[in-house]
Amino acid sequence: MTPQLADLFEFLRFPSVSTDSRHAGDVRGCAGWLVAKLSAMGLGAELHDTPGHPVVVARNVHVPGRCTVLIYGHYDVQPVDPLALWTSAPFAPEIRDGKIWARGATDNKGQMLAHLLGVEQTLRDHGDLPVNLIFLFEGEEEIGSPNLAPFLVRHRDALRCDVIAISDTGMVAPGVPTLGYGLRGITCCEAVLRGPAGDLHSGLFGGAVANPATAIGRLIASLHDADGRVAIDGFYDQVRPLENWERRMWSQVPGVGDLEMLETTGCPGLFGEPGYTTAERIWARPTAEVNGLGGGYQGEGSKTVLPAEAFVKLSFRLVPDQDPQDIMAKVTCHLASHCPPGVTLEVTSGHDGKPYVTDPHSRYGRAAQAALRAVFGAEPVLIREGGSIPIVQTFREILGADSLLLGLALADAQIHAPNENFPVANFEAGIRLNQALLQHLASA
Repeated sequence: MTPQLADLFEFLRFPSVSTDSRHAGDVRGCAGWLVAKLSAMGLGAELHDTPGHPVVVARNVHVPGRCTVLIYGHYDVQPVDPLALWTSAPFAPEIRDGKIWARGATDNKGQMLAHLLGVEQTLRDHGDLPVNLIFLFEGEEEIGSPNLAPFLVRHRDALRCDVIAISDTGMVAPGVPTLGYGLRGITCCEAVLRGPAGDLHSGLFGGAVANPATAIGRLIASLHDADGRVAIDGFYDQVRPLENWERRMWSQVPGVGDLEMLETTGCPGLFGEPGYTTAERIWARPTAEVNGLGGGYQGEGSKTVLPAEAFVKLSFRLVPDQDPQDIMAKVTCHLASHCPPGVTLEVTSGHDGKPYVTDPHSRYGRAAQAALRAVFGAEPVLIREGGSIPIVQTFREILGADSLLLGLALADAQIHAPNENFPVANFEAGIRLNQALLQHLASA
């Protein structure tokens, strides 16, 4: 095993699950490991406490006149449930079939550590970097980065930069260099329908009182029309139309066609908003999705009850120029107006984040494409990402800098799911990409 892989394995062994308070010590321990590693590289590294999990900042000695590059990543990870579906222990990394298997292998420890190790290699080879560098690593991305925006405001001057580099996104296909120039935003909520004071016998009371489980099904069905368009009034009012050049370009991007999507997902068929390709639906159209649903008896066999309540967890992916608060107001109004009779409704808002888009043909965008071309030996494809990194738009608003999204994840990485994995080849390419990127940004 190479020293770089040994570092990654050590990093992956921290169960830094930010959403679970039982792992708060592990999250902090992981941050401490980063500080020690960065300090050993000769960078000035600091651990900053927040009301939640720590932020780690490191920098080299800044030289006037050089481009200042901020590299962002997150060291927190998703929960591992359901544990029984993992082939190997989620925090005991293994290499099988050329891939690293562990929670966080792709999202985001493998990708962010590749940047760190690229800097380490450059310092070892040359004793200096071609740019002024700032590393910014947080431990709360998986819970919506609640404390990072206030941190950016407090440290705005110290974090001033010309451009931001992030590897927390994906490649469209193996070996195809990918530059992301957009992200969908997000807003989330939970709706609870309550009926009787307690569960009722379905024979004695069925047909006389409303069933919250049935009502939640009707409420969910109201979110879309039969063709898959979101049926919330005003939902599409602020959606920025796709540019013709984007549609032409995306029609040529490998790995996102219908057959590839069926193979990746294992679905029997595709379904979505009419009039758009698979890539266009994922990268540039908004959605309404059910993420969780519950109510009534969940055990083996039958228990003939009318449940006292039922719930649904919803998320809405947003595109430029939709506003999360505006969309949540429309969602809340829709749920209230479509709530079936005989039950009460409670809606609780969750985390949100704004969509992001920038010009991939800017001077820094061209520099990123040159770095990708040099490392992968192929012409980069330009995409928007279907996922959300809410802090990216916040970076623009607070620090005044745009972000380069240099994804290394593959579609079958199983992020947020059991058996998360990251190809060794992509990890090693990420180290080389960092070195090429800093060199090209220095001369942009």
